[in-house]
Amino acid sequence: MVATMGSELLNAPVARRGLVLILSSPSGAGKTTLTRALAQRPEWGLELSVSVTTRARRPSEIDGQHYRFIDRDAFEHLRERDDLLEWAEVHGNYYGTPRSPVEKALAAGRDMIFDIDYQGTRQVRGKLRDDVVTVFILPPSMAELRRRLERRAEDSAETIERRLLNARTEIERWSEYDYVLVNDDLDRSFKTLESILAAEHLRRERQVGLSGFVGRLLAEGGASPA
Repeated sequence: MVATMGSELLNAPVARRGLVLILSSPSGAGKTTLTRALAQRPEWGLELSVSVTTRARRPSEIDGQHYRFIDRDAFEHLRERDDLLEWAEVHGNYYGTPRSPVEKALAAGRDMIFDIDYQGTRQVRGKLRDDVVTVFILPPSMAELRRRLERRAEDSAETIERRLLNARTEIERWSEYDYVLVNDDLDRSFKTLESILAAEHLRRERQVGLSGFVGRLLAEGGASPA
């Protein structure tokens, strides 16, 4: 039912400004998996924001698809020119979101989905204000978060411990988000995100063509007698 609603909303008669859906979570809580899954559903028409980062590429990652991997000099050049919508230093590496693709998408009524941390979320919200919808994803327990990080088998034991330590700092920011969900079941979490997106599409202030549509309705003649 939700998927059908997504398709209907994309073809609605009222013009709508695009939105930015931001997912944040501690590393291992599931934000990247949920982001990719939602972006792959064509009925929602979401465009995935590809961040730039100075972090080394993991074996499972593709440059330009998961991230654009650049060096520190290139990143600093983007930052100095104000070509980043947001940027942050996480685990000793820089991450950032190019500004221009996002602004063009929103103006054209297209939605973007971001997979960023709380630092980036604050910056994007400060710059885009009412265009932003934020969701924080919690793990069901810290023990389960550790198991997920270990099962991923892509980080050293030292890196896992650092991520678990940083997770507590990130979780403390949960109250800054519009929505919070506990990812104890991936399918249920995905359906919840679809429901959030459907509701946010219908917000009055986001439907920029609504005033004109209502005006046309009121300008129509009265109903014919039965």
